[in-house]
Amino acid sequence: MSGDKKLLGEKRRETIVNWLKESQTPIIGEELSKRANVSRQVIVQDISLLKAKNEPIVATSQGYIYLQEQTKQENFSRIIACKHTSEQTAEELNILVDHGVTVRDVIVEHPVYGELTGSLMIRNRFEVKRFIEKVSETNASLLSLLTNGVHLHTIEADSVETLDTACEALREVNILLSEQ
Repeated sequence: MSGDKKLLGEKRRETIVNWLKESQTPIIGEELSKRANVSRQVIVQDISLLKAKNEPIVATSQGYIYLQEQTKQENFSRIIACKHTSEQTAEELNILVDHGVTVRDVIVEHPVYGELTGSLMIRNRFEVKRFIEKVSETNASLLSLLTNGVHLHTIEADSVETLDTACEALREVNILLSEQ
């Protein structure tokens, strides 16, 4: 935190929402804390309060995003079941984004907690690379390790044909189990 004036309470949360709405890319918590001149923990609490007020903010591996209503084009989505090793994660994600697909999330079925969902919002190779680097840097486990590589993804694209082509590419490398 610098010597700049701190943004306080409700004004800070309102400003955070505006920053997220204006941004074309995710913003990490550290960047928000610098802008608001508060700690990272304060930002985490603010995001929780904003979500409790039904602000459509999603925490992704790239940072926080504000889900804007899509008015320009219709997106089509599908849930697909996949299975692969940890080493094939980048291959899987790159196949999807190379076909023009956004990978919204990853979902696994945990025996104790039930369905666990991690928001991804990965749209291109740069974001795949950043995701893989972050997993490596933090020594974090992929959710799919909890289920021997089996997991679901919600994917979306601007056409059903795009989804079909991406799924066929995953099928060709024996990653796709099924689609809904």
